[in-house]
Amino acid sequence: MQVLAQRRRVGIRKLLFIVCAVVVSGFVACSKVSDRAGVSATYAGWAQPGVLRVALPQDVKSLNALLASSTAEGFVERLMFEPLISADEHGTPVPILVVSVPSIDNGGISADGLTIVYHLRRDIHWSDGVALTSKDVRWSWHAIMNPANNVVARNGYDVVRSIDTPDDATVIVHLKKRFAPFVNTFFAESDQPFEIMPEHVLSTFPNVNQISFNTAPTVSDGPFRFVEWVHGDHITLAANEQFFLGRPKLKQILISIVPDEHTTVQLLRTHAIDYMFQASINTYKELKTVPGVKIVWNNMNGYQGIEINLSRPVLRDRRVRLAIASAIDKAELVRTLTDGMVKVATEDLPDWMWGFNPSAQPPSFDPKRARELLREAGYTAGPDGMFARNGERLQLVLVTDVADATHKKICELVQAMLKTVGIDIRIKFYPADLLYAPAGMGGILHRGIFDLVMLPWYAGIDPDNSSQFMCRNMPPNGYNDTHYCTSEMDRLQADALSHYDLAARRRSYFAIERLLARDNPIIILWWQRQQEPIGVEFKGFAPNPTVESWNAWKWRT
Repeated sequence: MQVLAQRRRVGIRKLLFIVCAVVVSGFVACSKVSDRAGVSATYAGWAQPGVLRVALPQDVKSLNALLASSTAEGFVERLMFEPLISADEHGTPVPILVVSVPSIDNGGISADGLTIVYHLRRDIHWSDGVALTSKDVRWSWHAIMNPANNVVARNGYDVVRSIDTPDDATVIVHLKKRFAPFVNTFFAESDQPFEIMPEHVLSTFPNVNQISFNTAPTVSDGPFRFVEWVHGDHITLAANEQFFLGRPKLKQILISIVPDEHTTVQLLRTHAIDYMFQASINTYKELKTVPGVKIVWNNMNGYQGIEINLSRPVLRDRRVRLAIASAIDKAELVRTLTDGMVKVATEDLPDWMWGFNPSAQPPSFDPKRARELLREAGYTAGPDGMFARNGERLQLVLVTDVADATHKKICELVQAMLKTVGIDIRIKFYPADLLYAPAGMGGILHRGIFDLVMLPWYAGIDPDNSSQFMCRNMPPNGYNDTHYCTSEMDRLQADALSHYDLAARRRSYFAIERLLARDNPIIILWWQRQQEPIGVEFKGFAPNPTVESWNAWKWRT
């Protein structure tokens, strides 16, 4: 294994050397291909038959799906483990481990909305031959709720009172209270997707935070199985020939860790990789010229934004938050960084989602108003135009990840915009796996070690945003990293989650979006239109609004 790892590391270094040589020599490709909506083109085939070579911008912290805290981890873990319910490329729920999606019509949801029944497929086995049963589902829920485990969020799982398993194929979930998005949350495509994990392998541990399974999973039920992980370099997966939905079309997936997007683009250009995972929008100008690559666009329930840490006394003042928002020219950021491929956002829910409120309007770009708000908050501009109060300069730390080219440029532009209104910004970069890690694993975001954070947010197929904005969902219990907490928001969220009627839920979300526009805990820059550059020879790639690898067994060359 060490020899194989060493060869692999040498291989990556060689690829990077080739990329540098190509760039220096002015390599010009002899063929081209348009993006997804484009015209016919010719190209020289370079894909390795039955192999997909992927570049991730960050290493993962764990291969245990219970500890996932980033989209990169979700992508990798989903290749090995499956949820009860997924969603297709249109966001429509589809059964995976279950026979059907529970509903009132098929008897899966009780009339009072407090009992949900799942019927598991009977042909599913872990890769060691042990059958996957209802006990795996119940144990996985217990593991998520175990306070000793470093899970990022328990939203939607904490409403479960108990789970009955009358037989190996039946799971009966009893809720403490009505929870409208439950079916799309419980081991499904929520804003914190979890997969079912093997009870027979993991149940003997008091917690799963520091076990060997996290770095080398011994079993899987997904289309691929673990082969090797060399930290910071690569992950190798092989086809699970016994996968219950059919033998995967690919034999192997090779995942390289390349923490620089410009390098990754050159790897695509030289055909050293086939797929660049979640390329940031600022790379579009380069990517659209890469021969033999198509760009698959994926409208997601997500956004690019700046979270504000309200646990900081200076940022608890709504006038300061509104001043920051008023100083940022979103239209200029979109114009400068995205080549017009995304829309300026007005709220966290995108305009194609049924919870979107067209009347919710956050502060508009108005530098003069920003300075007035700071004066109202007790700040005074010095001779250099920078604001201070009681002799202390208004200086904030803006953090982001080191790999994403778009994030770096946004931070630089935002820093300049805020300086023009007298706010001093210091930018700090972190590796993405550290920035987004669970609080118990030292995560910068979830431990609140920031004033402002530039990040992408990806939610689920339901407009439920309670994990970000309810008081009870502050870390380590959820994604409320802004520490935004009001009784009004909690009441509206409770209303949205307790009503199964769509019209009633829409009214609640309209009010929620108006409240967020007023209080401004997050500055939403644009809605996520994720670009996924992949070689034209690969077929079956159809990401859903939550994860790209949901149908990986269908991928083929």
